[in-house]
Amino acid sequence: MERTLIVIKPDAVKRGLVGTILSRFELKGFKIIELKMITPSRELAERFYIIHKGKPFFNDLLDFITSGPVVAAILEGRNAIETVRLMIGSTDSSKAQAGSIRGDFGLGLTDNIIHASDSLESFNRESAVIF
Repeated sequence: MERTLIVIKPDAVKRGLVGTILSRFELKGFKIIELKMITPSRELAERFYIIHKGKPFFNDLLDFITSGPVVAAILEGRNAIETVRLMIGSTDSSKAQAGSIRGDFGLGLTDNIIHASDSLESFNRESAVIF
């Protein structure tokens, strides 16, 4: 079994989508190993998004992720990283396939509902920051 991290972003929390999003993963057969709600500090957000430091959108990303509570979860299941990434859809919600989480609920590029680790290395680094 493989594990991955998801972070349900402030836009989804504000819209009351946490249960809907988590249920999609449970219905797919993923087990929730850890779950918590936090409002990320700027310092935590900087560590979490360190790979984007220096990019033009970095400060906007930090402003957004610290704008309210997020719900983070570690999910476990077969091919968790790849399958969860397919389930969430393209980063740009306007281009995400219907039926994906971002395709069904995302409103844009920044306000795209959810983050998911894209590799085992990312999972290890990101989950250490959050949990």
